[in-house]
Amino acid sequence: MDTIFALATAQGRAGVAVIRISGPAAKSCALQMCGFLPHARHASTRILHDENGETLDHALVLVFDAPASFTGEDVVEFHLHGSIAVISAVLRELGKHDARMAEPGEFTRRALENNKMDLAQVEGLGDLIEAETEAQRQQALRSVSGELGQRIETWRSQLIRAAALVEVTIDFADEEVPVDVTPEVQSLLSGVMEDIVNQLDGFKASERIRTGFEVAIVGAPNAGKSTLLNALARRDAAITSETAGTTRDVIEVRMDLGGLPVTLLDTAGLRDSGDEIEAEGIARAISRANAAQLRIFLTEPQEHLSVPIVDGDIVRAPKADQRNDDIPAISGLTGQGVDDLVSDVTAVLGERTQNAGLLTHERHRVAMIRALSMLDSAMTLVGAGPEHYDIAAEEMRIAIRSLEAVVGRVDVENLLDEIFSSFCLGK
Repeated sequence: MDTIFALATAQGRAGVAVIRISGPAAKSCALQMCGFLPHARHASTRILHDENGETLDHALVLVFDAPASFTGEDVVEFHLHGSIAVISAVLRELGKHDARMAEPGEFTRRALENNKMDLAQVEGLGDLIEAETEAQRQQALRSVSGELGQRIETWRSQLIRAAALVEVTIDFADEEVPVDVTPEVQSLLSGVMEDIVNQLDGFKASERIRTGFEVAIVGAPNAGKSTLLNALARRDAAITSETAGTTRDVIEVRMDLGGLPVTLLDTAGLRDSGDEIEAEGIARAISRANAAQLRIFLTEPQEHLSVPIVDGDIVRAPKADQRNDDIPAISGLTGQGVDDLVSDVTAVLGERTQNAGLLTHERHRVAMIRALSMLDSAMTLVGAGPEHYDIAAEEMRIAIRSLEAVVGRVDVENLLDEIFSSFCLGK
């Protein structure tokens, strides 16, 4: 393995910057720059110098001995003053020694290769780095903790037991087997299948937490949609005007509502229009409203819109500040009813994420569906009698390999470059 190094903190000026070195020559590279190293897992201040003895910076130095480090290799960290000049000087000096600049995600890839993390944990770490809301943070931490890998290991053990029972029967096919293994095998298979189905049922909610919900504001022209968007965003994200049809395109605002990532969509007013540009905006509004996970309708009672209201939509009458009736209404201009609307949206979306499971990426779902299909086939074959046990055992082995692929044990080499390319250099 080469020795690699990279800036582990964000680019740009900061109070503190961390440069990480990992690999067999990590200690010797650091030693040449700071004279002597502190004991492992003990921090100590050192003067870093270049090959000519000129001072580069006063740094806090940390050493982690293999395998008790993030990558499983010897790791040294320099905690520097976070100026661009200091960072550049230290990186430049490290490049003169027996080390090279890390590629994106290479530190984490080494952690995977050295069995410090499984592939699901790696993806969770990527999600944690990208997390913008509390729900995303909590979900990513569950992935990083290895909870999915632990669950898969439990399923794997149960399936190995089931396959072993079936194969014992095959091996002694010419002899009288004193115990019928069918009930235990079917019990093991059904238990794993039930758990997988539960995780698949929670995938949609997990994916929404990771990628976010779209909430479309829908209504006729001049209903106050853009004003409401601005009130919810607490800034002038959309142009507002008394002139109907001001909004021609879909305006998006990313928000954190109750810890959930939400993209609010301000759409064009729904009406028949002979204006070509406005008609295109209305077509886009209808398309995005139909695809949104939640719609907020600003509409008068009995008003007919080209997007029908269905169960689960939130409906408010517009311009609450100008009304004298008891109809639930809202006004983005004065803020009347805005807090109640936010509470309703948060409650609806929160309810939809209650059953979120451990599967957070599409490849997890695909692998689980394949495993479930194989187990369903194995269950049928086991029930058909011992003459089908050999095929049933093979179906179980295929299911096990599908589950193992989720955590990176098999058949994932083609995924690694794609996964790690989204990581920063210091990870």
